[in-house]
Amino acid sequence: MDGRKLKILTAVVEEYLVTGEPVGSKAVMSYVRASSATIRNEMAELEKQGYLEQPHTSAGRVPTYLGYRVYVDNLAADNPLSEEEKQRLDAMLPKEAVTEDDLVQSASMALAELTKCATVVANATPRFSVISKVEVIPTGKRMYVILMITSNGTIKNKVCRLEFDLSHEQLEFFDNYLQQNLQGVPLGEISEEMFDNIKTAMGAYMMTLAPLVSELVKLSEELVAQDISVAGAANLLTCKEINQNEIISFLDNKREIMAFINESFSGLQVMFSPEKDEFVIRNSSIIAAPFRKDGRQAGALGLIGPMRIDYAKFIPYLEYFSQRITDLISEEGDESDEEKNN
Repeated sequence: MDGRKLKILTAVVEEYLVTGEPVGSKAVMSYVRASSATIRNEMAELEKQGYLEQPHTSAGRVPTYLGYRVYVDNLAADNPLSEEEKQRLDAMLPKEAVTEDDLVQSASMALAELTKCATVVANATPRFSVISKVEVIPTGKRMYVILMITSNGTIKNKVCRLEFDLSHEQLEFFDNYLQQNLQGVPLGEISEEMFDNIKTAMGAYMMTLAPLVSELVKLSEELVAQDISVAGAANLLTCKEINQNEIISFLDNKREIMAFINESFSGLQVMFSPEKDEFVIRNSSIIAAPFRKDGRQAGALGLIGPMRIDYAKFIPYLEYFSQRITDLISEEGDESDEEKNN
């Protein structure tokens, strides 16, 4: 796309974001130095290329999701918030010491209030944790507890009742196998294939140990499961550009966006609903950015709204809150370490 087309596309997007009405060549002239005829021809080309569409024959044009994608990808990277804006955003966060969860949820609610969109928070800790201990413990007649501890301090256990007692040899074999093949494995790498390998490795013991393997699978699923919470859902329900039934369906199954949120752990991501067929809310966009603790991924903060939102303003808001969360929870960690050393 040449420079003039990009300027015209940018003008159409920004005018449409403000007015919500199809944009004509006269409106674009206030953004781009060119004649009305030239702008009309360029807009027609952009429509042929799939970046704009014309809702009605006599109307102006509106951006397609492809047009939004080009616009977002070409937003100026250096678009810093003013000191006044930063102070305003800081004032929306708790001033007194709170838990990490309280801080993140406060940032999520503040972002929802500022943008009039919904916000999501996803916890990355399970995905980046490592199994530090796995053990099978006899607790009574035909009763066994499977214990798992992760590197982030999470402890999970499952009680399993068998139809008969395990011999010392069977229990030792199973326990040793788990320690050698699961201990030290990142939770994000746990897969069905891994458990299939466990079943195969059990060999002649498989029939006896099958109930323990089944409980081990359930326990691992619980550890890997990531929490996701939504704030500002009412903002979506009052948005005329999005179908309410689709919003309700999304709220009933929030985990459908987990794959996208996980992608944002590597950096800011923007997704438009037509790019993901499985995303239930049509005509919507999602923006997500990661936050960290002590240099490690801790989670992601996201924004869900209609495609017609002020990306140039909202993306810096999201990035600022994500960075403030990173700074504050890392500072808390530093303070705790200092207290221990003292």
